Amino acid sequence: MRRRRFVSFFAGTVLTPLAAAPVHAEPSESCGIPVARDDGWSVASAPDDKLIDRDALCRMADQLAASTSGNVHSVLVARRGTLLFERYFSGPDEVNNRKVENVTFDVGTLHDMKSVSKSVASLVVGIAIDRGLIRSVDEPIFSFFPELSDLRSPEKDRLQLAHALTMSLGLKWVEATPSNNYDNDEVRMQMARDPCRYVLGLPVVSSAGQEFFYNTGALTLVSAIVHKATGRPLDEFARQTLFEPLGITAVEWKRVRGDSDAGGGLRLRPRDMAKIGQLVLAGGRWNDRQVVSKTWIETSTAPKLKATNDQSYGYLWWLGRARLNGREVPWVGALGRGGQSIRIVSELDLVVVVTAGYYQDYSPQAFRVQFGIFRDIVRAALSAG
Repeated sequence: MRRRRFVSFFAGTVLTPLAAAPVHAEPSESCGIPVARDDGWSVASAPDDKLIDRDALCRMADQLAASTSGNVHSVLVARRGTLLFERYFSGPDEVNNRKVENVTFDVGTLHDMKSVSKSVASLVVGIAIDRGLIRSVDEPIFSFFPELSDLRSPEKDRLQLAHALTMSLGLKWVEATPSNNYDNDEVRMQMARDPCRYVLGLPVVSSAGQEFFYNTGALTLVSAIVHKATGRPLDEFARQTLFEPLGITAVEWKRVRGDSDAGGGLRLRPRDMAKIGQLVLAGGRWNDRQVVSKTWIETSTAPKLKATNDQSYGYLWWLGRARLNGREVPWVGALGRGGQSIRIVSELDLVVVVTAGYYQDYSPQAFRVQFGIFRDIVRAALSAG
């Protein structure tokens, strides 16, 4: 089977200017200094901190604000456990695929995560494994679906939870993109009476575990497995075991046919996205509480398969490198369509969050624009030491 090719727009992390999409922002005098909000974040108290080149970030954010064609909604930066930079903008958005014009984003605005939801689901799976509710990633998928035994075959019996987590099920799948919105398996799956039956009923085109092939249907299986293993829908289990320990109180997670849309239905505030990143950076800890085991964090963010020419994939996490001045800086990322991203740079003790509204742009140039924001922030961290 030919690997599905992505130019890093694989999970929708693409940005490019949209025509006539004016963006404005808070006054630059504030310089992105976060306000303490009793939400668990330690925040920078003055603009002259030594953890980041704040002037460089302010110039970047001012350029985003002055753009008449951009559509970035927020940029947040945390380093060494401190929230250093926080800037919100205005522009058009989509809420659960419904277009909304002239949104003024702020610290309390929930934002569609799209496929960032997948990486959060990975954390939830890890918690279920930590608690012994799922024995391991080596569990056969059909062991969770005895009611679908009529779909079994020698090839499909090899499917394991790990193959869903690494996008290597080897099943035929056409992912939704603007060019095939009316002819894709994601839409057909969501319309099916039994989405899991739809996914597992697809033909085998490659041996399980051999090749990366992006498949949001894998998350339908993951969501149902968590529900079966824990006795609660994934979103409810996540609320108690992940969100509450992180102090995340404003959260929405859409359901499809009674199960959480783990492939893209999560809505969070950017500050809470940054908490997810900080949790991963700290090996599963948040403010001295171990929320997810360090073992799962290390295992899930280790490369399992080559996904693109320059990215690998773990258990629902992307892994790549930023190249700056001859230096390669590795990152781990949760990436979602429209420009949503949480990137973690362990060697710089850095977390970067971006939200945006580029939902229908899949061009390579679009990705370069979005990734440039991340590179600018990495550069600002490197220049500060």
